[in-house]
Amino acid sequence: MSAIAVVGTGAVGASIAAWLIAAPSHDVTLCARTPFDTLRVETPEGPLESTPHLLTDPASASPVDWVLVVTKTYDAPGAQAWLDRLIGPDTYVAILQNGVEHRQRFPGLDPARIAPVIVDIPAERRAPGQVVQRRSGSLTVPDDAAGRAFAALFAHSPIDTILTDDWLTAAWRKLAVNCAGAVNALTLQPAGIARDDEAADLMRALIRECIAVGRAEGATLPDDLPEQVVNGYRSGPADSINSIHADRLANRPTEADARNGVIARLGARHGIDAPLNHMADVVLRKAGQPS
Repeated sequence: MSAIAVVGTGAVGASIAAWLIAAPSHDVTLCARTPFDTLRVETPEGPLESTPHLLTDPASASPVDWVLVVTKTYDAPGAQAWLDRLIGPDTYVAILQNGVEHRQRFPGLDPARIAPVIVDIPAERRAPGQVVQRRSGSLTVPDDAAGRAFAALFAHSPIDTILTDDWLTAAWRKLAVNCAGAVNALTLQPAGIARDDEAADLMRALIRECIAVGRAEGATLPDDLPEQVVNGYRSGPADSINSIHADRLANRPTEADARNGVIARLGARHGIDAPLNHMADVVLRKAGQPS
């Protein structure tokens, strides 16, 4: 039996936890700020409901075999408080977050025991412990010892666990999708805004900056990636709302740095300007601050 702690019980964290709990071979603990008695996730395969073991104080945690960090990127310091209690000499840590800096956010961890995870699981949190998972989705990890061990945790589930020899490229491709989502968050318009030609052109420009910096970082990104991403937005549900848009609507902090600011920051190392992504990062961060 694998002892697993899931740190963060938002939409993705709760969905991940529900599928892990569904396997009898897993002993799962949820680590959250807000307590709840029942975990219920409506999945495409039907509802998953359980009464989870839940902790709200890191001081009450003890080492486990696996820690899955499923918090917002800006919550890394809070997650570290849990890691300090949950990690033993043989613990693996999976980082399920946006962006391309998974390992860099937790510099004190053994890189060989980290599985950086690219998450594509559309889900919406309705209340603490209550989530609707729209699609089974996928989890992409490096094809190494930690990545293969992580993928094995979901062998019983319909979630597609993808092993890749080029995780860097996969992460930058996902960042291309995410950086374009700033247009939604800035305009407070759902995915259908991509059907507007001016908005689509702005998305393409944001992505072209992402491509330039990603290539400088070593990612292999095609020239037609901007068109691929815009077409993806246009072919999806027009009323869908991405997470950074949802955070703005709820007056929560956003992951603007991990989705846009990082492109400008890493670009500066290579002498590459990314003014649109820098602007998106600054505006989104400042929009939620008191005047």
